[in-house]
Amino acid sequence: MSNFAIIGPGAVGSTIAFDLQHNQPNLKLLGRRNQTLNFFVDGNSTEAHQLTVTALSDCNEKFDVIIIAVKIHQLSKVLTELDHLLHKDTTIILAQNGHGQLSKFKHPFVYQAVVYISGQKENDKVTHFRDHKLILKNTPQTEALHKELENTPLDIRLTDDIEKAIWYKLLVNLAINSVTALSRSTASVLTIPGIKNLCENLLREGIEIAKFENVIFGEEIVTEIMTIYEGYPNAMGTSMYYDILDNKPLEIEGIQGFLYNKARLHDLQTPTLDTIYPLLLAQQKN
Repeated sequence: MSNFAIIGPGAVGSTIAFDLQHNQPNLKLLGRRNQTLNFFVDGNSTEAHQLTVTALSDCNEKFDVIIIAVKIHQLSKVLTELDHLLHKDTTIILAQNGHGQLSKFKHPFVYQAVVYISGQKENDKVTHFRDHKLILKNTPQTEALHKELENTPLDIRLTDDIEKAIWYKLLVNLAINSVTALSRSTASVLTIPGIKNLCENLLREGIEIAKFENVIFGEEIVTEIMTIYEGYPNAMGTSMYYDILDNKPLEIEGIQGFLYNKARLHDLQTPTLDTIYPLLLAQQKN
């Protein structure tokens, strides 16, 4: 049995910890401080499960698998406290939104996960809404991880085209995060006239940017992603929506900013993104 740690006791990290706790009884959930979280599964607001969080600064064990589930802006701080938790064969899974963060690691076995887990954290309360899925690049390390965790609620899927999976989730995040954050509304914002059209324009611009990065999507992806949005309950928020309400830093640079910079690199016309990105920057809390 491998020795597991999860860094980041937010909605994603707490859900993964809950999913693995019976399979990995020695798993450590690490955060800024020692605390106990009340975790609610699949939107159930009555039955709380307790999760113990250990302060990262107090942990001196070495781990076989570390899953990092912090926000993009928190990653640099985590990297300063990571080395003493690693041995030469540790597998690191980066379970966060966006693109372009793997270059910050020097360790050889680091893999970007495409995360499909939705939830919300408020103080010591974490509510999981839907999904338990991570998509990972198919390697010997991730194959071993998949095999070890196959009988847990965490749905790990391996792909030979992780870049396309990352870009697909980037597109999913692009439109819905932008409109919910800027409107300070949940998914109910999609019922406002013109918002769906705005989302479709953002998606088409994202598809064009992806093409110049050699990731090809067909026009049907726009309809497919809009159908995903339509399946969201009206009351469901996005991570960027919750962050903007809580005056927390936004993950702009891994999503909208990443795409904006790629569009500039390829000299592309992206008028909708060019409007959305500075408006989000104006909301950014440092």
